[in-house]
Amino acid sequence: MNKKLINYMGLLGIISLISYTAAVIFSPLAYPGYNWMAQAVSDLSAETAPSKQLWGQLSALYGKCGIVSSTCACIWLADNKFGAKIFRVGVYLFTLMNWVSGVGYAMFPLDDAGKEIASFQEVMHIVVTALVVLLSIVSLAVIIVAGCQRKAPKGIGIWAAVALIMMFMGAIGINAVPAEYMGVAERFSVFSATGFNAVLGWYLFVSFKAKEV
Repeated sequence: MNKKLINYMGLLGIISLISYTAAVIFSPLAYPGYNWMAQAVSDLSAETAPSKQLWGQLSALYGKCGIVSSTCACIWLADNKFGAKIFRVGVYLFTLMNWVSGVGYAMFPLDDAGKEIASFQEVMHIVVTALVVLLSIVSLAVIIVAGCQRKAPKGIGIWAAVALIMMFMGAIGINAVPAEYMGVAERFSVFSATGFNAVLGWYLFVSFKAKEV
């Protein structure tokens, strides 16, 4: 199959996942006393976090590549009128989530790692998080419905379901598990959307042809 440049842009979704994973795994090395099992991932990139610089270096490709990949998927689907409208809407909403996440967290980073939410900037950080979670849930749910109705590429609805389950496991786990394990539960949520972004990028790379996925 002849691939166009826009198809190769899908590989950026995979690079985004690799960049984020590297930041989550290695940034704690620059944060003395950080307990990944008990602390949130966002603590690593907080304004006062000693790991902020390393986080920025390792995650440099995360947000940018994820946004470009999902945006290119939207453009490809729209130009080729591929799949049912409900499926395309789901991908559009997922891409909007990437933009809200990329822009919102850049504008309102967390001030103090592991501290009480008090300042306007910290409150807005929580607002952005709420929007990201809402858009993630709605977009994944729409893609799942499209998959169940056979109006989406084969298998992508299953991947969306896995991502949504991980998201709920993280959200429920944060409140259900002891505080010393909050970070473990939270990681299910933070990797759900990033992982699906990589899946979406792969589908774009193969022109959304299920037989090649």
